Amino acid sequence: MFTMSSDKVPLSQRAAAAARPAPVDAASYMEGLNDAQRDAVMTTEGPVLMLAGAGTGKTRALTTRLAHILATRLAAPWQVLAVTFTNKAAREMKERIGHLVGDTVEGMQWLGTFHSIAAKILRIHAEIVDLKSSFTIIDTDDQVRLCKQVIEAAGLDEKRWSGRGLASFIDDWKNRGLTPDNVPRGEAHHFGNGKGIELYKAYQERLVTLNAADFGDLLLHNITIFQKHPDILAKYQDRFRYMLVDEYQDTNIAQYLWLRLLAQKNKNICVVGDDDQSIYGWRGAEVANILNFEKDFPGAKVIRLERNYRSTPAILAAASGLIAANRTRLGKTLWTDDDSEHEKVKLRGVWDGEEEARTVTDDIENEQRKGRSLSDMAVLVRASFQMRSFEERFNTAGIAYQVVGGPRFYEREETRDALAYLRLTRNPEDDLSFLRIVNKPRRGMGDKAIQALTVNARKQGLSLARAAQLLLETDEIKGKARTGLTRFLDGLMRWGEAARDTRPDIIAETILEESGYTEFWKSSKSPQAPSKLENLKELVNAAGEFDTLAGYLDHVSLVADINQDNSEGQVMLMTLHAAKGLEFPVVFLPGWEEEIFPSARSLDENGNEGLEEERRLAYVGITRARESCRISFAANRMVYGRWQNAMPSRFIDELPEAHVEVVSEPGLYGNAASELAAYSSFNDMAETNDTYDTPGWRRAKSARGRTSPAPMLEGRAELVATSSPGSSSFRVGSRVFHQKFGYGQVVAAEGNKLEVDFEHSGHKKVIDSFLEQA
Repeated sequence: MFTMSSDKVPLSQRAAAAARPAPVDAASYMEGLNDAQRDAVMTTEGPVLMLAGAGTGKTRALTTRLAHILATRLAAPWQVLAVTFTNKAAREMKERIGHLVGDTVEGMQWLGTFHSIAAKILRIHAEIVDLKSSFTIIDTDDQVRLCKQVIEAAGLDEKRWSGRGLASFIDDWKNRGLTPDNVPRGEAHHFGNGKGIELYKAYQERLVTLNAADFGDLLLHNITIFQKHPDILAKYQDRFRYMLVDEYQDTNIAQYLWLRLLAQKNKNICVVGDDDQSIYGWRGAEVANILNFEKDFPGAKVIRLERNYRSTPAILAAASGLIAANRTRLGKTLWTDDDSEHEKVKLRGVWDGEEEARTVTDDIENEQRKGRSLSDMAVLVRASFQMRSFEERFNTAGIAYQVVGGPRFYEREETRDALAYLRLTRNPEDDLSFLRIVNKPRRGMGDKAIQALTVNARKQGLSLARAAQLLLETDEIKGKARTGLTRFLDGLMRWGEAARDTRPDIIAETILEESGYTEFWKSSKSPQAPSKLENLKELVNAAGEFDTLAGYLDHVSLVADINQDNSEGQVMLMTLHAAKGLEFPVVFLPGWEEEIFPSARSLDENGNEGLEEERRLAYVGITRARESCRISFAANRMVYGRWQNAMPSRFIDELPEAHVEVVSEPGLYGNAASELAAYSSFNDMAETNDTYDTPGWRRAKSARGRTSPAPMLEGRAELVATSSPGSSSFRVGSRVFHQKFGYGQVVAAEGNKLEVDFEHSGHKKVIDSFLEQA
């Protein structure tokens, strides 16, 4: 029987609504809206897609639309469903509406996040899905623990099939609106030797036994209830006369299905979003939801908010020019009526990552000297591992910074684990490091074994490592624990000896590989595993900057211990994903290189869809800037202790030249390395990568048939040639070796820039510092 007793509107609110005075004058809350915003507010009937570009005032338009519906009494507060993605956004929306129309907003019981509203509905109808209304909503840790129990009960090896991995699969299925009975059979083979669906069913049965639901269940159970009980669905369709949805481009399939079911009767649904800012495909968001809105709701009105109130014309033009390369988009062009003088988007090519961090820091200090607060500036990176070089440079320069959306580089789990290995290798008496990693990855050392070891060490006044060696001479530790501990201690001894005459980066890489720690994350099904592996790689790179392991570890201790003075604010350091929705006067976008941005993993896994999402991420980065946007790329990157040539991102060549300034500062870095990097990396990439022919990458061919510099850098070859370093020690005819390209022969030389015919890699231009005499 359908009841809504827990959702019943109090009589006092009903009476207040009935006694409410005539609708307020619309001019009081419509004042200041532009034509497109006003249209979005006044078009109350039928489906509406408010296609809102970055900085176009979409939140104001959305909240004013809600206020208009309430003020004109088109619906009572409890007859409006307003959905956001975060509790913070819901609170802010409620505050704004309250400011516009007063305490009417207090009756809006259905304003909240997808999960909070779905949970409220589920508690009313819990019995239909075999739950009680008092069900518990479990968090991620409980979900993983429950998955481990299910895997163990199925007799599977939890080392190979982890609880976190199963939880990730189940989340994905639920985000797609799939119950165990609806999961495609082919996908069952992706986990647990074909037992994926069986494990999913067992997991769901276990939840019912516990009277619990995870976050994915909240929407999934709602969908099940609506589909199997049309009468219940009809009641909610009648109740929600108007529906408003924020950030529609970030919805997943389950959220889409839930919304579409509720909107089928009245069809008064208004969704607000920007297809050009759909950047969460990796966590289930479907950009197709917003792209297909007009098909899903025939007759829908599309209102484009294109007037930008945030950024300068050059920034908007650069962002619009870049995103135009995407094929799957609805299309819009941001504009501003600000016609005052502003700087162009700045593009800088640098020699390597270290120089990039240094130039960004110098720019920040220059802005600070001009009176700008550190809080006005942000460094936005594609991946968290890129933060390390900036953190260290900021600490050296005494610049206060805040890592947004996660811990600092040296505070991350994987970094602390890796450092514990290195510290224990250097100092076997370090008991804290020993306890952290003795069973990570698992070596059969359970709590009892570690407790026995700890007690024994204290009794004898020994370090844990020494006590462990003595304990192995007895029969107190047996089986897997004995084998695992023996290998661990043998490794510590071997690594300690090797560290005396081995480069820090080589020994770090060796320890992580031989200990099984790198493989631990490679085999992990956790969505965070790839980024953790990138951070480990960056840690190895950082160690390579020091002569000894001891020197590196001392450096890390000092960096991690620095107390920052926040009196002048803090530079914001974050990933591009974490920056969505934020804005800053000055934005730095470093690391615009192929395989970093766009991400090689994204392209490998998702092809052209991945490329377009990466381009949308670049668009988000540029549009975070209000006054100044500065993009940089390096010609060389250190990867696991080895220098590699880096190719500039294809996104650079998609920026409109008229709105971009290539920064040229000859002599600033001694030998114009940044100019050389900018020219060489663009030119060499095009000349030596004939198979690199991705749509959107422009290639200008000279009369000789060779590729000329990228259009943005044309005309700078003379500068590069005149400012390049002195003669090379290699001569024409010299036989040389390159770490990446192998053996070859020098066929031409200009300063330290050589042309080499490699035996297996063909003709390439390289810098002599990357070559060895063969």
